Amino acid sequence: MTMLLLLLGALILSGAGYVRSDSSDHRYKEGDIVPLYANKVGPFHNPSETYRYFDLPFCVPEGVKEKKEALGEVLNGDRLVSAPYKLNFRDEKDSEVYCKKRLSKEEVKHFRKAVEKDYYFQMYYDDLPIWGFIGKVDKDIKSDPSEYKYFLYKHIQFEILYNKDRVIEISARMDPHSLVDLSEDKEVDAEFMYSVKWKETETPFEKRMEKYSMSSSLPHHLEIHWFSIINSCVTVLLLTGFLATILMRVLKNDFMKYAQDEEAADDQEETGWKYIHGDVFRFPTHNSLFAASLGSGTQLFTLTIFIFMLALVGVFYPYNRGALFTALVVIYALTSGIAGYTSASFYCQLEGKSWVRNLLLTGCLFCGPLFLTFCFLNTVAITYTATAALPFGTIVVIALIWTLVTSPLLVLGGIAGKNSKAEFQAPCRTTKYPREIPPLPWYRSAVPQMAMAGFLPFSAIYIELYYIFASVWGHRIYTIYSILFIVFIILIIVTAFITVALTYFQLAAEDHQWWWRSFLCGGSTGLFIYAYCLYYYYARSDMSGFMQTSFFFGYMACICYGFFLMLGTVGFRAALLFVRHIYRSIKCE
Repeated sequence: MTMLLLLLGALILSGAGYVRSDSSDHRYKEGDIVPLYANKVGPFHNPSETYRYFDLPFCVPEGVKEKKEALGEVLNGDRLVSAPYKLNFRDEKDSEVYCKKRLSKEEVKHFRKAVEKDYYFQMYYDDLPIWGFIGKVDKDIKSDPSEYKYFLYKHIQFEILYNKDRVIEISARMDPHSLVDLSEDKEVDAEFMYSVKWKETETPFEKRMEKYSMSSSLPHHLEIHWFSIINSCVTVLLLTGFLATILMRVLKNDFMKYAQDEEAADDQEETGWKYIHGDVFRFPTHNSLFAASLGSGTQLFTLTIFIFMLALVGVFYPYNRGALFTALVVIYALTSGIAGYTSASFYCQLEGKSWVRNLLLTGCLFCGPLFLTFCFLNTVAITYTATAALPFGTIVVIALIWTLVTSPLLVLGGIAGKNSKAEFQAPCRTTKYPREIPPLPWYRSAVPQMAMAGFLPFSAIYIELYYIFASVWGHRIYTIYSILFIVFIILIIVTAFITVALTYFQLAAEDHQWWWRSFLCGGSTGLFIYAYCLYYYYARSDMSGFMQTSFFFGYMACICYGFFLMLGTVGFRAALLFVRHIYRSIKCE
C-alpha cells in the first residue's frame, strides 16, 4: 500500500511537470548555446520579497520561455525564464547592444523605486548563479533624499571560466561608467548592452561548486565559528555536569533514606517524592491532545534526523535549488505514519476511547497552524504579485500529496498503534483519589520553570542561530552541517537533562502533575528562539515592509512551534524514563 501511494505521488508530480527533465551533461562545443535563465529581482534586504525578472520594464525579447521547475524550486520562489543575453560557449562579445528602448515616465519611476530599494537580480548560467544590482544611488554627501541621484546600469560585463568543454565559473560586473539617469520624471533613451569574456582554468568540473562553499566558510571565519561553538558547548556541558552530579548525589541520599525508612517503624510518615507514589502515574488531563503532541513531536524529530542525514552526505550543496524544500515535503509526508502510530499507541495506553478523533487531532496539530499561516501569507504574496505566491497547480500538488500520501499513512500508523495493545508500564499502583498538592512558591509554577528550562538549551545554540538566520533570511550560504549536527545533539541532551532535573524538583515538592509540565519545559526553547527572532529582525537585519515582516514572523512562528513540539516530546520522554527508574528503585506499598 505504501509503495502504491509513493508511485501515485510520483505520477502526480511528473504529470504536473515538476520532475526535472533536463539531463544535460554540461559539455559544449565552441558556439553551442549554453542555457542562461533570468530568475528574479527584489530588494536586497528583503529576501522573501522577490518578483519576476521582467516585472521591471526591461526589454522583453521575443519568444520568452519559462523553465519548468521542480516542486522545491517553486516553493523557493524561483521563476526562471530565458534571459535576453546570448552567452554561447567561448563566443566573446564586446559592448554588444541587445536592446534600445525609450523609457516612459512611468517606467522611469518604476526603475527609480527599484534602485532606491537596492534591487538585485539573480540569473543562472549552466546552473551557476549570477547576481548583480540593477542600479545605484549617488548621495554625494547630501542629507536631503530629494537631492539624491538615481542611476540604472545599462552595461553588464560577464567573465566566464571554462575547462576544455565545460563551464566552471561565471561572474557579472556592472559597468560603473555606463549609466542611465533616473533622477527626473521624464522620458529617457536607454541602450542596454553586454560584454562577454572567456578565460581557461584548470579547475575540474567536479569542484566548480566549491567556490560557493568556500565563500561561506573562510578559514578565519571557520576557526572563529568552531571556537565559539566549542566554547558555548563546553560551558553548557559543564553546567549540565555540575547539575547531574548534584542530582545523582541527592537521589543517592533519597534512596538511602527511603531504604532506612522501610526498615524503621511502619507508622513513620513518608515525605518527598516517595509520598506521592500513588499519584505520580495518574494520567494527565486532555490525554488526546497530549498524545497528539507526542505523535507530532516524534514525527518532527524523525524528519529532522533524516534532513541531517541528507545534509551530511552532501545532498544540500550550494544552489541545489529547492532540494531542501522538496526533502521537507516528501519526508514529512512519508513520516506521517510515525505520528499516527505514536499518538494512537500512547492514547490507548492512557485508556483513551476516541482514537479516530485523536488521529484527526494529530494530523491537524502542526499542519493546521501551518496551513492557516500559509493561506494568509500566500494572500499577501498574491497582493504584492511576488514570486513567493504559489501557483494554483503547486497548491493542488501539495493537496494531493496530503490526501494520497500523508493522510493514508497517518491512518495506517494509527491503526497499527491502536492494535499494538501496549499497556502503560507503571511501577506503582495509582490510588483512586489524587492527593492535594501543597501550596508552592511562585518560582515553582509552570511559567518560571519553563523560563529556566528553556534558557540553558537556548544558550547552547544561540551562536549557531545567527548563521542559520543569515542563511535563511539573508544571502549567506550555510554549508557547515557537521557543526550544526553537533549543536543539535547537544541541544537534545541538554533539553532532556534539564527537564529531568526540574521534574525531580517538582516531585520532591510533592507536586505530581509532571506530565504536561515536563512537555512544556522541554518545548520552552522554542519560545526563546522566537524571542531571538524579534532581536534578529530589529537589531541584526535591515528587513522592512509588511510582506517581509509578515513572512519572517509568520513562518518563524511555525518553525518555533515545530521546535516546541519536538523538544517537548524529547523532554517528556526523558522525564518518563527518569520517573519510572526512580520509582522502580524503591519499595512502594
